[in-house]
Amino acid sequence: MKEIAERMGVSVSSVSLVLNNRDAGRIKPDIADRIRDEAKRLGYRPNRIASSMRTNRTRILGFISDEIATTPFAGRLILGAQDAARAFGYTLLTVNTNGEKALESSEIETLKQYGVDGFLYARMFNQPTSVPQTLRDYPLVLVDATDVNGELPSIVPDETAIGRDVTERLIAAGCRRVAYIGLDDDIAAQLGRFSGYRDTLAAHGIDFDDQLVTNPRIGAEALVSTEKLMEELRPDGFFCFNDARAWGVYQAAAWQGLTVGKDLSVVGVDNHQVIAETLSPRLTTVELPHYEMGCWGTRKLISLIEGKDVSEVAPPVTNAEMPSLDLTQAMITCRLVEKESIVGSTVSDRR
Repeated sequence: MKEIAERMGVSVSSVSLVLNNRDAGRIKPDIADRIRDEAKRLGYRPNRIASSMRTNRTRILGFISDEIATTPFAGRLILGAQDAARAFGYTLLTVNTNGEKALESSEIETLKQYGVDGFLYARMFNQPTSVPQTLRDYPLVLVDATDVNGELPSIVPDETAIGRDVTERLIAAGCRRVAYIGLDDDIAAQLGRFSGYRDTLAAHGIDFDDQLVTNPRIGAEALVSTEKLMEELRPDGFFCFNDARAWGVYQAAAWQGLTVGKDLSVVGVDNHQVIAETLSPRLTTVELPHYEMGCWGTRKLISLIEGKDVSEVAPPVTNAEMPSLDLTQAMITCRLVEKESIVGSTVSDRR
């Protein structure tokens, strides 16, 4: 740093601010760029061990997940967290515990040995979670999960808004008999989406009909119950808990001689590429903001570690509006991705 300062005609403290990514608002951007260029030319690399001895920080974050690393579309949680960490000069260390408590405890201790500054604790789907007591002495943020005691910072999808948005879209397409194909489990996503569905029907003066609701197990039971509902009650719109459930609606429609996008409208949730893009017609679906949740969780965690507002550092480019970092229990809006499975849809571009 002294060598760079002498070459550039600036102070050592100015070089330190730039190389530690703390120059925003303190050093003129053109000078900061010149310092970085000179550091790169000289082959400068920060020594994390030496830096941690001085600052008592390693700029390393621990990311603990249950099964996220083995789930393709949910793995974007990790990507969002990693991109945000990099923007602040942090490194992310990720471990996958497979939901095994013994393995989780071991991995937490390993991350602590690396001297991590804080932890992200993520789950494969939105659910209330009891966090291991061994994490509570560190800055900690939950991602796609909420603390059962409501004490820890967290971010989850706005599940009720998903229900409202999907039902609003189906009603806007002219649907008046909207069926809900749900899940046989009272998880947060099921409760929130179903609540949004009912509230929106009521807001439009449409009576709720419990016969238009089915919450079967995945597999053969789901197909049988969906086909029965379709044959007996003839819904004109289907709100499906996820894209896999929507796949079953497509199959049932084919058996009934009906065409999705012409005779009835279908909307799913997940924007699962294998399903949503390969069904014909392509499935209109809600994209869960995994990337954005990972990004927000990391920015929130860094704000806790550094004890300051870090909003001035822009997040990576995202498809969703990011909640304020001032929130403790944050919910993020999900994007409805228009394709071709709604009657009257004008979307016809194929990739």
